[in-house]
Amino acid sequence: MTASVQDIRLKRRFELWDNNGDGQIDKSDYETEARRILQGFGESETSPKGRALMSAYSHMWSTLEAKADTDNSGSVSLEEFIRVTEQEIVDAGNPGFDRNLRPAIEAIVDIADTDGDGEVNQAEFKRWMRAAGVDDGTADSAFQQLDANHSGALSVEEIVTAVRDYHQGKHDISLLGG
Repeated sequence: MTASVQDIRLKRRFELWDNNGDGQIDKSDYETEARRILQGFGESETSPKGRALMSAYSHMWSTLEAKADTDNSGSVSLEEFIRVTEQEIVDAGNPGFDRNLRPAIEAIVDIADTDGDGEVNQAEFKRWMRAAGVDDGTADSAFQQLDANHSGALSVEEIVTAVRDYHQGKHDISLLGG
């Protein structure tokens, strides 16, 4: 993947987190996304699953802030975000991705798996994507592409791999809203 495509993807992720459009992201932006996912599933912040998701997003923010917020402003600019994300997730490969993003993905999957079978079926996936701002047609198309074994469900590992591969430029299936 070219640096420009990677930067476009990271910029898009940044813009989705920058809820108020001020060109900075902070802890409240991460909390807002986590709450939007919880709301999409009718899950309380205080439930075990809700606490796990809020904790995972808090951890993602703390890691980013510690490495990117060099002026101790409590917020991160687009340039700081891209620099650190490239270092921690793209350049660090699978271990960096797993360290930084896997806990949040696992917490989301746990919430999305409403029938408790350990996988995310198409209806559960669509509900998750709606909470992320993805339209149903795009969600259906993404599900079909990600369900490579045509089992009708995505495992945690398939979802982790899909998000990692998107950010590492191995495919163009975005799970980001808009």
